[in-house]
Amino acid sequence: MSQVPIASVARHLDLPLHQIDTFTKWKPPTPSQAPINLIVAVSFGLLVPPRILSAAKYGGLNVHPSLLPEFRGPAPLHHTLLRSRTRTGVTLQTLHPTNFDRGMIIQQTPLPGIEHGTDTVEELRDLLAPIGAQMLVQALVDGTFVLPNQGDSVINGNRSPNEPSYAHKIGPEDRHIDWTTWTASDILRRQKIIGPLWNITEAHIKDRMAQHEAAKRIIWDQGFRLLEEDCHLHPPIGHPVIVGLHAPTQKVYIRTCDGNILVADKVKIEGRNTAEASLAARRTGLVPQTLPEYPHDFVLFHSRLT
Repeated sequence: MSQVPIASVARHLDLPLHQIDTFTKWKPPTPSQAPINLIVAVSFGLLVPPRILSAAKYGGLNVHPSLLPEFRGPAPLHHTLLRSRTRTGVTLQTLHPTNFDRGMIIQQTPLPGIEHGTDTVEELRDLLAPIGAQMLVQALVDGTFVLPNQGDSVINGNRSPNEPSYAHKIGPEDRHIDWTTWTASDILRRQKIIGPLWNITEAHIKDRMAQHEAAKRIIWDQGFRLLEEDCHLHPPIGHPVIVGLHAPTQKVYIRTCDGNILVADKVKIEGRNTAEASLAARRTGLVPQTLPEYPHDFVLFHSRLT
């Protein structure tokens, strides 16, 4: 298990620390021979089972970084940014015994929410974390967790302006670029939020017997930048082209569905280390091997990106 910040804080304060990856057969400690009366879960990936919640006099509390019921689930910060939400907030809710983020809302950032002005998960987390901590502490001081308000998406007239939605855990397919529908700004935003992104393309590999084709994964681990100057080339959407064959350095251009050109300076191709993009393409058979004799100043990859 990876180290989490609260572990070092607990050690510093000489507090008992229990690190588990399942609640099976685990029993809560009983400090001073008395049962724990309140459970607090923050950024905790396990569902606290009913047997533990019911044993605590006041149940459990959770701090969630969104305006519930929008962005229930494990990745609310990522989806706030991916869906270009300019405002967000924090919700303090009770822990539901069988579902994530379905508890009673005790407190919530007033609408219309906080205009966050961030574009990375780390920046958004650092903005919302102290707000959530203060909300939790104030609820403990005021005792509002003792008899929480009923309801799921409404508190003191505060109703999220957006429909209930689920913020699923970010996986490989969220990083898989669809060049037919993702605009240049979509790609640049995603690489900043969840990068590095990736694609599959075709390599022509020659061995002693013959030449054969093989699918290769390209990881754009250094990201893209938007080409600012005019480009005389109009390659097919999502079909990389190496330009500047007769120049000291070459670049890889890719046209997006909205007509912009993205530049990849370095890439990582399956089975290889990160390298300069055009060099990596030649070494792995993504383009013809005899580039110096090619009559034009550019050459397309063997296939489009999928």
